[in-house]
Amino acid sequence: MPGLRPAGGAAGRRVIRRRRRPLAVLALVLAAVVPVVAAGGDAPAARADQVRDLEYWLNDYGFTQAWATSKGAGVTVAVIDTGVDGRVAELGGAVVGGTDVSGIGASNGQTPVGEDNEHGTLVASLLAGRGTGTDTGLIGVAPEASILSVSVAFGTSGAQLSNDDQIAEGIRWAVDNGADVINMSLTRNTLDWPTSWDDAFMYAFENDVVVVAAAGNRGSGTTEVGAPATIPGVLTVAGVDRSKEASFDASSQGITIAVAAPSEKLVGVAPGGGYLQWDGTSAAAPIVSGLVALVRSAYPKLDAAGVINRVIETANANGHTVPSPIYGNGLIDAAGAVTESVPKSTSATPTELLQEWITLHRRAVTAPVTPTEPATVAPVVPDPDPALPERNTSAAWLPSPLTLTYVSLPLAVLVGFGILVTLFGIGATRHFKRIRFKQ
Repeated sequence: MPGLRPAGGAAGRRVIRRRRRPLAVLALVLAAVVPVVAAGGDAPAARADQVRDLEYWLNDYGFTQAWATSKGAGVTVAVIDTGVDGRVAELGGAVVGGTDVSGIGASNGQTPVGEDNEHGTLVASLLAGRGTGTDTGLIGVAPEASILSVSVAFGTSGAQLSNDDQIAEGIRWAVDNGADVINMSLTRNTLDWPTSWDDAFMYAFENDVVVVAAAGNRGSGTTEVGAPATIPGVLTVAGVDRSKEASFDASSQGITIAVAAPSEKLVGVAPGGGYLQWDGTSAAAPIVSGLVALVRSAYPKLDAAGVINRVIETANANGHTVPSPIYGNGLIDAAGAVTESVPKSTSATPTELLQEWITLHRRAVTAPVTPTEPATVAPVVPDPDPALPERNTSAAWLPSPLTLTYVSLPLAVLVGFGILVTLFGIGATRHFKRIRFKQ
């Protein structure tokens, strides 16, 4: 995956889609059912109904069993991506609305834009493809769910908004237009995200929308999950190979991973028709978004937190210690998610999780505090000094207790001692004179 570089339009970071690698194993033209040689060279011819044989995930992960309970009817999934070509046969009637947030696409979001613009159609077909007839053509994991196409111009300098702002606007539009689930097969390739995403994702969570995001792919340079897969409350999807072991190239790792789904040798419909086989968590994410649609359809009164809990609680550890940064809580089990008895969730809701993160990590990004006028304090009036005593001149000549103690008494003792010494001296003098006279 290419590194981040300045996005077109307003300043910001470029949003990068997950890795899609056509494997040139199968290329079929939708307009006809006649055999077509695969793009890889002299491969055996294939018919359109053989596409179903390539959709191993439908049986391996319990989707065909889950369809006995739910096919996603009544649930709307917004695909925020390069735009969905609703004209392809498999998506006939599936795309019920859309918009373009790049400024260079069609107003209904159904003209693919930006780099690798087939990406959005591939995602939508895996999620809600209708097939082309009985057991023919590609069928999605939630074949009765509806799609909203929100086209974003990834890596296109002509876009009117930055990639970050396109995503934020796309989320708000999806919520306002009835999305129950939002699929995001994209990454910012950074752990952090702009504050505009705080508001947009909080808006989705507060309106009971489940947001599903791809974890990213090591083969494209994503060694650990990046936003939006790092945002608290998002259902993050890792990838596994055909043997249900962690995919090295077509997955990533991180503590925010919730569940794992197939991410190798997946088939999707390209814009204008034709099939591509591709790898990556870009493909695993819509499989999980489709599963969320099945659960929401089967349990229409269940809120977003309850839906996520049902997907996680029915996940299959498949012999691994979970939760883990590789598999999350395990491999998805579509049949179990729509049929098993699951205890009510006691965990925090997506809204609570994101609000807690914002409170802890956005404290420095707060609105300036407007200084308030200082309170008026009434001046303190001091008590008047007591009146001075009247001057008594006669009292100045009279001894006070203080002068008696420290002046008069010591002076009297000193004078008395002096008198005694004087008398003693006089007496002694006279005594010596008498003695001398007698001699």
